[in-house]
Amino acid sequence: MEERKRCPWCLSTDTYIRYHDEEWGNPVHDDKVHFEFLILEGAQAGLSWSTVLHKRAGYRKNFADFDPEKVARFTQKRIEKILLDPGIVRNRLKVQAAVHNAKRFLEVQKEFGSFDNYIWRFVKGKTKLNNWKRQNQLPATSKESDALSADLIKRGFKFVGSTVIYAHMQACGLINDHLVDCWKYPH
Repeated sequence: MEERKRCPWCLSTDTYIRYHDEEWGNPVHDDKVHFEFLILEGAQAGLSWSTVLHKRAGYRKNFADFDPEKVARFTQKRIEKILLDPGIVRNRLKVQAAVHNAKRFLEVQKEFGSFDNYIWRFVKGKTKLNNWKRQNQLPATSKESDALSADLIKRGFKFVGSTVIYAHMQACGLINDHLVDCWKYPH
């Protein structure tokens, strides 16, 4: 059987390969998944994605299976309990931001009907397909992530800088940054 050609960033672990093959770059239209990636990408800020990916189950457990309505109701007591769990990145500001962002997320849902309706407007409803040949060509931000980040910040979200949002857009398929020789690149 022929081995599939993949983006080089994912080749270090089986977890990364599974994430690359099954999730990264697939267009997401589920608000719960968008909320999950907002929490995970915010937690990743300043850390490696593998750190957060390996703690995903801990996040799922501590953040009510990524239900924004439940997370928005978390109390300070609940936040303190979450911060004791080594199954997540125990950064107080990031955990508090996740709860804060859940409230902002619900506001966006109310205004636009869904977070999905809101976020896909920044790519005009269609995945932006890039044509990178080498990993070092991938940017950390784009005009789309700059615009989305600025709008999220204006709406009161935290830990949503353009680099974090670019990673979210890649993960959720708003931007397709699979290399052109990767099996996941649409040919």
